[in-house]
Amino acid sequence: MNSYTETEFFVGDIPYQMYVQYYLPSQDQKLVPIVLLHGGFHTGSCFIKTPDNRQGWAVYLAEQGWKTYIVDWPGHGRSGFVPNFPTMPYQRVIDATVALLQQIDPAVILTHSMSGVVGWQTAQTHPKLVKAIVGIAPGPPADLLPVITLDSHEAFPEDRPRIQSREDTKKYFTNSDTFPQETFENYFCSLVAESARISNQRRNVEGRGLYICDPQILFDIPICVITGDQDPRHPHEVDAETAKYFRGDFIWLPEVGLPGHGHMQMLEHGNLAIADLFINWLHSKGL
Repeated sequence: MNSYTETEFFVGDIPYQMYVQYYLPSQDQKLVPIVLLHGGFHTGSCFIKTPDNRQGWAVYLAEQGWKTYIVDWPGHGRSGFVPNFPTMPYQRVIDATVALLQQIDPAVILTHSMSGVVGWQTAQTHPKLVKAIVGIAPGPPADLLPVITLDSHEAFPEDRPRIQSREDTKKYFTNSDTFPQETFENYFCSLVAESARISNQRRNVEGRGLYICDPQILFDIPICVITGDQDPRHPHEVDAETAKYFRGDFIWLPEVGLPGHGHMQMLEHGNLAIADLFINWLHSKGL
């Protein structure tokens, strides 16, 4: 028998509404709510179950007594279609996240990869709504990135959505020793198209990334960045610098006895050990 109940709702303005799946623990332990924000090319389903049908972070957190909210970004998955999706900017995701936080109590935000930018911006503009940020290999603010030109191979045409290739998926998302390789096809089928503009903003193409006006605004918010040793786009020095920029804590997984993790920590073998890691960190901050 489940120790939680499940419901769903939408927040934000149509057509940029955001789907929210909500897990309510049967016993209220007075813990701060936690919002799980997926990264690019994904939906909130990555937090529910692993490709090989192991328990995901959302259910695990609910069983530990956390009111848990999972979202699908606007234009992704269950949130539905938005017009001109290739040019949809980060601000649409940020606005929907703020709308969710305004509807619920102030919450912990757990971000992953490209949603790291959503977390930093939400905390900058609405710091009273953010109790803490757990960044799983989070994208840094534009302040820490070089400016990329439009003719760079890292810039993307905004007349069509981005589609994650099988080659890049294997290289950047499922390369780790702990990813369940036998379920690659199941995982690959779960990926969705991504806004080319958001991808360009994440890379700071033409300086259009999202900057932090005053990082001191975030200094009073507990921040923890967690990174694995087999994440090719998030080497130690990069994510450590992101944590340092916000005066946050940095956890390098091999240093706490969890080697062999890559970019998709929530799906890899040992995912619940990583959940215990950030749960204990949150408790250490009084949350």
